[in-house]
Amino acid sequence: MNIEATYAAITGEYAEFPNLCFVDTLDNVGLHTAQHGSVADLFGSVTEANVARIKRQNSRRISVIIGNPPYNANQLNENENNKNREYPEIDKRIKQTYIAESTAQKTKLYDMYARFFRWASDRLDKNGVLALITNRSFIESRTFDGFRKVVEKEFSEIRIVDLGGDVRANPKLSGTRHNVFGIQTGVAISFFVKRAKHQGCRIFYARRPEFEVAEDKLAFLNTAEISALPFDEIRPDTKGNWIKQSQNDFESMLPVISDESKGAKIRSHEKAVFRLFGNGVNTARDEWALDHSRATLEEKARFFLSSYARHSYLSKNLSVEIKWSRNLKTKLSQRREEKFETQNVRMYGYRPYCNTYGYLSSLMIDELGQLAAFDAQGNVTLNFPAGREFRILAANVPTDFHYIGDTKVVGRFRIDSNRTMVDNITDWAFDRFHQRYEPGLAKPKRPITKDAIFHYVYGVLHDPIYREKYALNLKREFPRTPFYPDFWQWADWGKTLMDLHIGYESVAPYDLKRVDITDEKARKAGLAPKTLLKADRELRRIMLDSETTLSGVPAEAWEYKLGSRCALEWILDQYKEKTPRDATIRERFNNYRFADYKDKVVDLLVRVTTVSIETQRIVEAMRNAQRA
Repeated sequence: MNIEATYAAITGEYAEFPNLCFVDTLDNVGLHTAQHGSVADLFGSVTEANVARIKRQNSRRISVIIGNPPYNANQLNENENNKNREYPEIDKRIKQTYIAESTAQKTKLYDMYARFFRWASDRLDKNGVLALITNRSFIESRTFDGFRKVVEKEFSEIRIVDLGGDVRANPKLSGTRHNVFGIQTGVAISFFVKRAKHQGCRIFYARRPEFEVAEDKLAFLNTAEISALPFDEIRPDTKGNWIKQSQNDFESMLPVISDESKGAKIRSHEKAVFRLFGNGVNTARDEWALDHSRATLEEKARFFLSSYARHSYLSKNLSVEIKWSRNLKTKLSQRREEKFETQNVRMYGYRPYCNTYGYLSSLMIDELGQLAAFDAQGNVTLNFPAGREFRILAANVPTDFHYIGDTKVVGRFRIDSNRTMVDNITDWAFDRFHQRYEPGLAKPKRPITKDAIFHYVYGVLHDPIYREKYALNLKREFPRTPFYPDFWQWADWGKTLMDLHIGYESVAPYDLKRVDITDEKARKAGLAPKTLLKADRELRRIMLDSETTLSGVPAEAWEYKLGSRCALEWILDQYKEKTPRDATIRERFNNYRFADYKDKVVDLLVRVTTVSIETQRIVEAMRNAQRA
């Protein structure tokens, strides 16, 4: 249609383009199956002339494919009832290729632009060029490691112009200022070349400056010639990494967790420190399943379960008064039922140093992760992200999937099939530690135990030198643990840190100065003070509201970071007053007011200040420790 419109604009005359095909491209897989040139039963409602055009095109060799595929992976909300279509043939090919070669546990490789990559790669002739403008994540994301391995086999030459602009990867960038499309997602232009008789693949990469503004990038594209660009040649490593490759001894260390150990059928195959790990709890409906107020949460859970129960498993029209998800719809189709149970209301680790109440039921929660395997009185879990800047935090309550990134959870103990709590540290790891630290000692004065190993791992994973040296590995792989000379120093550090991080609500409060000045204007109007919850690092203070300020925050307290925020800022963010997104929550249950929790937040802040200072003191001491 663009061809017809452009022709008309240039010539002033309309003429039909005789090769225009009305078809969903991803449905048109005739050349990808045994039935070459077929279009199955997909075009019954379209004219015979159109079907003939499609068949004619499918019978031809295609040497060039150019496109700018859509990027979206999911609908934002199941209540929209506006999912992406499913494409079973293309998705089967993705599973057979990109996913089969991937080490990533969770993948978005069924998103639309991955589907177009797969379709176009299959449709292209044995000699041809595929040129696409896409999301840049395929260049370095762990999710696309299998994709990178596959295209290296399928193509003879790859040239990539990386325009950057990935706001999610670099918060200092602006989508409107630095991205060529004014979006949050980074952009790349790629040329994939097939040559039938050519063996091997050469990969060339050019990157625009990180902070180059969109206007300059577009000016560059307007004048640049690909033959004159200064490309760097990439030599992929064995794991399918193209850029930011690491050369170190990471592989020689003990895996903290591994898919192989998790899936092992016999103990001799459990070759990681921990036997079992999994995801944190994914509610899919935080506003319904969580609340700072136990009473409000109980009201929400009763309402939700009552509304759910009013639906028949044959329902076609679902009420939007609660938040549906694919999993919840499946549970309805399975005739799953559930009554409100008080014991389902639990303390819940939603974000770092922000425990709240959660209604943890198998119906209301979308995915419980490994909750059943680690949920036991006295058990402690280690929580760290997969595929992001590394951090770690211990907890003794169930934790959220987004607790500290896309969270992997590892328990000190696990619950077996007999509902018995057993060690989650493998005998294999126990033997390795004994072989390393206690050779020939029949009765050491301080024998290494599995608890000590647990503390040791927590300690070394806080080591700033370790995190700096293996930063790239930790973004792409599960952590590994080194053997440092002084086992007990690191184990003791780990235990001290663990006690601080788990017991943060009961540590000694730091002596911050609280200043209260009455907000006369608000009081006269009968209003609560205006909520601020802002940190001012330069002035070393925290402004809670228009009346109350905490001052004298030590500089080192800001340095204890968990991701993009320090511990204190996590608390401030979680207690802000926010308008609920869910319409029913907004109408019926929007009763959170910071003023009701002000004293609790003050208490949290002064205690977590202590936690932050003590954590940084230990981390800085680690810098000078012997490592070899």
